[in-house]
Amino acid sequence: MAASLFKWLAVMAFCTPFVGKGPALPAGDIRHPLYISVTEINHNAKDKTLEISVKIFTNDFEAALEKTGGGKVDLSTSSGALDKLVAAYVGKHLRLRVDGKAAVLSYVGRENKEDGTWSYFQVDGVAEAPHKIEAVDDLLYETYSQQINIMHVTVGGMRKSTRLDCPEGNANFVF
Repeated sequence: MAASLFKWLAVMAFCTPFVGKGPALPAGDIRHPLYISVTEINHNAKDKTLEISVKIFTNDFEAALEKTGGGKVDLSTSSGALDKLVAAYVGKHLRLRVDGKAAVLSYVGRENKEDGTWSYFQVDGVAEAPHKIEAVDDLLYETYSQQINIMHVTVGGMRKSTRLDCPEGNANFVF
């Protein structure tokens, strides 16, 4: 829990210079001035997988899902249809290539923590430590032009990170 909180606070500190750069919000508006997602990708050599977790502010994620799904979305509820919607949305907006081969993200689940929704995915059959991971991460770009997507990739104990500002969605990690 403390490590998760520390990571989220570090992201917020990293992005603080951008607060107030967007349009002013009307008094009483509960939206926040930052639109951020954080994606963590870890190679698990023992299980021969890539473990992927994506954190998005819950209210922003609901807005994006409503925009693409056409109906009211409440991520605090649990349903198979909602899980399918989350898996389809993230699968469309987070695409990976591992050493030149397209990776298939398998949905593991999701949970809400504080003001964020964590979605979990896995890529099977990654036995060797990848040398190159190519990512397209355009989560929420269709909903928020100020969206910032932070990515952290760890392979063999080496961690690399990048920040993608809308509309830039391409990242490469070489190990």
